Amino acid sequence: MSNPDTREAIQRDEICEKLLNFLEIIRRLRAPDGCPWDREQTHKSLKSYVIEEAYELTEAIDSGDPEKIKEELGDVLLQIALHSQIALEEGKFDFGDVLDRISKKMIYRHPHVFGDVTVSSAREVEANWYRLKKVEKRMDSALDGIPKALPALLRAHRVSERAAKAGFDWPEIHGIFEKIDEELEEVKAAYRKGSAPEVLEEVGDLLFTIVNLVRRFGGNAEEVMHQANQKFITRFSEMRKTLPSSAGAREMDDAWEAVKERERALKNHPEGSG
Repeated sequence: MSNPDTREAIQRDEICEKLLNFLEIIRRLRAPDGCPWDREQTHKSLKSYVIEEAYELTEAIDSGDPEKIKEELGDVLLQIALHSQIALEEGKFDFGDVLDRISKKMIYRHPHVFGDVTVSSAREVEANWYRLKKVEKRMDSALDGIPKALPALLRAHRVSERAAKAGFDWPEIHGIFEKIDEELEEVKAAYRKGSAPEVLEEVGDLLFTIVNLVRRFGGNAEEVMHQANQKFITRFSEMRKTLPSSAGAREMDDAWEAVKERERALKNHPEGSG
């Protein structure tokens, strides 16, 4: 039987070899005689691909398919390698510098693992992480450092989360429900005034309060909205299957309710779905 330490060392060597081979592929693609498309790319031109690949990875994770997750992780790694190669060509940094920076950050932000700090819960770990991040990035406000490019619902979640950790939160959940009622009345008042910009502003306040409600129930508004979108798409598709293209609003509404009723029946009696 082989030594576990030997097996781990062999595995590390194999991973290092695969990583170096991958980086050589990226270097070759960017070489003067490489791929014309890859050679033209810049940090800025690749920006949208980073976001797109991250979303595709989240979809793969939601699918639970290991092969899809593996593939999409590779696509995310491709973006990191391309950006690192571009920076190397500009004389700014390389892939090794990226690894070195994240390694140092992980050690610095995990003193309970690599240092002598003692923690008793994940919440304490999170509090220490944020405290160290605040010092490291010289953040003056609890809301500093939240990326502006985040999807709006996710950014609202992070903003409300940070504010809550700073002590600015409703003591009880019923206070959020009261705030939602208040914000909804303000939307209606703006509508009665006939001011579209004011309606939109008040709807924004309403949405932000709802994000807080989702957070307090342990959810993330971005994920909740994704689920709601998919639910609507599924129901809409089922509804259209039962209707002619000439169906009017009343027929569609009736068909929509029928789809919802079938969903309830399946949920209450799943064994009958086959």
